[in-house]
Amino acid sequence: MIVLVGLSHRTSPLPVRESLAFAKDRLAEALRRMKEEAGVAEAMILSTCNRVELYGRSEEEEGGGRLEEFLCAFHGRRREEIAPYLYRLAGSAAVRHAFRVAASLESMVIGEPQILGQVKEAYQTAEGAGTLGSALNALRNRSLAAAKRARTETGIGHNAVSVSYVAVELARKIFGELRDKNVLLVGAGKMSELAARHLVRSGARATVLGGRTFEKAEELAAALGGRAAPFESLRPELAAADIVISGTGAPGIVIRREDVEHARAARGGRHQRPLFLIDIAVPRDIDHAVARIGGVFLYDLDDLRSVAEANLRERQKEAAAAEGLVEREVREFLDWQKSLDIVPLLVELRRRADQIRQTEMERARRRLGLLTAEQEAALEAATSAIVNKMLHPPTVLLKEIARNGYPAEQIALIRKLLGL
Repeated sequence: MIVLVGLSHRTSPLPVRESLAFAKDRLAEALRRMKEEAGVAEAMILSTCNRVELYGRSEEEEGGGRLEEFLCAFHGRRREEIAPYLYRLAGSAAVRHAFRVAASLESMVIGEPQILGQVKEAYQTAEGAGTLGSALNALRNRSLAAAKRARTETGIGHNAVSVSYVAVELARKIFGELRDKNVLLVGAGKMSELAARHLVRSGARATVLGGRTFEKAEELAAALGGRAAPFESLRPELAAADIVISGTGAPGIVIRREDVEHARAARGGRHQRPLFLIDIAVPRDIDHAVARIGGVFLYDLDDLRSVAEANLRERQKEAAAAEGLVEREVREFLDWQKSLDIVPLLVELRRRADQIRQTEMERARRRLGLLTAEQEAALEAATSAIVNKMLHPPTVLLKEIARNGYPAEQIALIRKLLGL
């Protein structure tokens, strides 16, 4: 049985999650200790900024309680301190949760792409530590496959829902291909840096305009693989830029209408390539009047958030389709898992039947004397056919029983009836 103990952004505040997070360099040690100290046959730990979850395979539902004890002991926390924030799942509930996490249905932002890679890495770490067995490996394969289907067959991952990704999507709508486009950063705030990183990954080139702290501009430019320029070169840099991201935190306007008009004139007029301005500063950096200049596109923080919110609503509509797909995958996995439980009985039944067949064939040979090769083949085929036909109905029935679930007493009775 798969058991799970965890906490997430839905059940606990950030300080609690931080206090129970597993550092990457200690994860292999934690997995081996978890297997030994919690008494589970297999172990996997998923530790991200939004969730900490311990997965194990245990023969008893109480295995979840031992996982909880291990989590507290490893981080030196008292059980009563963190118990209110934890969820404890076992069997089908744990499996369903694992599928939903991988498919981003439990994420803070439905459809976010990072969780799939984080789940994959968590399983790989467990495999490297030697704590991944057949049960969790099967869960990995089926849940990751279901998550990929949810992303490709529904619109759950379509439409950017973060301000930085929205900026990149809008840039693609304006320019199409972003390779070799020039991105100018005015100011080096966190949000503008994030948007610039997304653009650079798409093939754009970055220039960072420095102000009083030019060293900071040089550091950011180096990190983006671009160059730094002094603020005094604003106008020529505007003329060379395709995309401008401004987020200085200055008290007044930084990029004026006349700056943009000068840049447009230097580019050859209104029929030249467009200029996309992204103002993510509060108060705003860019004179709103520049939006009336031909060939200039201006989006401020409210514009970007409106697009992000509209996109999120579209994702939420698609979430229902993803939920249905994942639930079907969960049921198939649980049916398959139940059928595995009956395999030892079926193996034993076939072994016993074949043993009887071989014994009776030996008796027949003694009575019939030496048989030709053709007669041996005929005897083998006839007895094998009888066994297969006799075993077919109970095999089908046992698999059906397995799919529907069964009490242990029912299996014990079947064993008794079949003489196993």
